[in-house]
Amino acid sequence: MENYEELLGMLLEKLAPTLQNLEVKQASNEIPVGISNRHVHLSQSDVDKLFGAGYQLTKLKDLSQPGQYACKETLIIAGPKGVIEKVRILGPVRNQSQVEILQGDSFKLGIKAPLRLSGDLAGSAGATLIGPNGSVELKEGVIVAKRHIHMLPEQAQRFGVTDGEEVTIHFTGPRGGALNQVIIRAVENSGLECHIDTEEANALGVTSNTNIVIQKN
Repeated sequence: MENYEELLGMLLEKLAPTLQNLEVKQASNEIPVGISNRHVHLSQSDVDKLFGAGYQLTKLKDLSQPGQYACKETLIIAGPKGVIEKVRILGPVRNQSQVEILQGDSFKLGIKAPLRLSGDLAGSAGATLIGPNGSVELKEGVIVAKRHIHMLPEQAQRFGVTDGEEVTIHFTGPRGGALNQVIIRAVENSGLECHIDTEEANALGVTSNTNIVIQKN
């Protein structure tokens, strides 16, 4: 028992700096950034049409949001003026298919995708999805995603914000600056992360190692 307590004491002593850094990070006002490229969320009925009846999407890797993952499968998105190939599918399946594209993709496809939060699809743009086993005509469901921050309700309390609130974010770096109209999404089963798309990230020099801080509007 004495040897056990001695070893435990030595282990805690070695871990102390790591634990202290973790506590500081958790208490920090900094929020990590996730950079989103164009992608597709599918309903199971559309998965069946595109890949075959009963097809199950293949997980490639987990994403930062709990339960969400990138799939091995990709699709072609087609519009009146052009196509975009190898667009990644994200899982799990949803009740309604949703396509999130970049603003520049709207011009290439020849559609007018509105700036929306995920799930706000009524009256949005349409497009054709082409898979290895067929195609799907979406009457609506194509959007450009609004920048937003995922967090738990208790984290929202710590940051002094509420679900649905608009805030301004600040970041450092060679092109450091600020972005406004960033929506707080404070719901259960969330991972703390600010989501912007690749166009915004490239324009502002933001990388996956960049952290942001919130300034309320």
